[in-house]
Amino acid sequence: MSADSSAVRLAVIGAGSMGSNHARVAAGAVGIELVAVHDADRGRAEALAGRFDAVAVDSLDAIPRLADAAVIATPTELHAPIAHQLLAAGVDVLVEKPIAPDIDTAQRLVDAADAAGRVLMVGHVERFNPAILELDTLLEGVLHVEARRYSAYSPRIRDDVVTDLMIHDLDLVAMIAGGSPVDVEAMVQSSRSASADIASALVLFDSGVTATLSASRVGQHKIRHIDITQKDSYVVIDLLRQDVTVQRVDQAEYLSEGGRRFRQVGVVEVPFLEHRGEPLGLELAHFADCVRTRKQPRVSGADGVRALDLARRVITAAERSGRALSATAGS
Repeated sequence: MSADSSAVRLAVIGAGSMGSNHARVAAGAVGIELVAVHDADRGRAEALAGRFDAVAVDSLDAIPRLADAAVIATPTELHAPIAHQLLAAGVDVLVEKPIAPDIDTAQRLVDAADAAGRVLMVGHVERFNPAILELDTLLEGVLHVEARRYSAYSPRIRDDVVTDLMIHDLDLVAMIAGGSPVDVEAMVQSSRSASADIASALVLFDSGVTATLSASRVGQHKIRHIDITQKDSYVVIDLLRQDVTVQRVDQAEYLSEGGRRFRQVGVVEVPFLEHRGEPLGLELAHFADCVRTRKQPRVSGADGVRALDLARRVITAAERSGRALSATAGS
C-alpha cells in the first residue's frame, strides 16, 4: 500500500485474469493505493489481495468505507448491477469493456453516473496505447481506416469475437473517423465455439470516412494493426510494438528516350512516442487523475455505449445478410 494520503484508494472487483492485471498495476502505481479486492470466490479474492497487502472483502457494502474508486473486472453481465450499487454509494468506477451486455442497460448506467455526479470510465485500454495517444497530433484528412486484430483461441472467453476483440478497434475507428456510422456490412463465422470466432466488417461514417475491420480468435499468432489512409499520408500502427510510421509519397510520370517512365519518391517518418509505458498503467493513472480532478475521462460512459452499439450493429448486419456461418457451412 501507498503511504501517500493524497493517493486514490482503489478497490478491484473481480479477481480473474483482468482483475489480477489491474491489481498488479495499481499496486505499483504512483498516486494509487490498492486497498481492497472483492470476488464471488472468497479464496481467489484472498489470494489476490494477499499478494499486494490489500484486504479481501466479502460484500460490496464494504467498498465505500474503504475506497474512493473501483475497477469492475467481472463477467459482462455483472458490470451494471455492481456499478449501480457503487455509484449510488459515492464510488467512482472504471468498468471493463464491454460496458454492459446491451445498449439499454449501458445507457441506464451512464444516466446513473451522471445523476450521481460520479466518474464513469470504460476500460477500452487501447485508447491508452502510446501509439494511439500519438494520433492526437497525426490525424488530418482521414479517408479510410483498416484494422486487424487476431489472437489464438482461449476457452476462457465467453463473449463472441466482435464483443471481445473487434470492439477495441470499433472504438478506435469511431474515434478516428470522428462521426457516426451510417451503414454497416458484416460477416461472421463460428469455428471453435458456439458464438462468432471470426468477423469482418465494413463501416461508413457520416464524416465520409470508411473502415474495414477484421478480427479472429482462432489465429496462430497475435496481430494488432491499424492502417490509416489520409489525403497526404499513410499512417501505420503496430499496437503490440507500440510503433508508428508515417509514409508520404510523391509520384510522377515522365517521358524519356526509352518511353514513358514512372518515378516514386517516398519519405517515412517515425514519430517519437512521448507516452511510453504499459497501456493499462496509463489507463489507471488517467482514471485516478479523473477521480482527483473530476475531469471527463478519455473513454467516457458514452464512448462505451457507442462502441457497444457499433459492435451490436456488426452482429446484426451479419445476421441480417445471412453471413453468419458455422464451421460446417460449405462443407
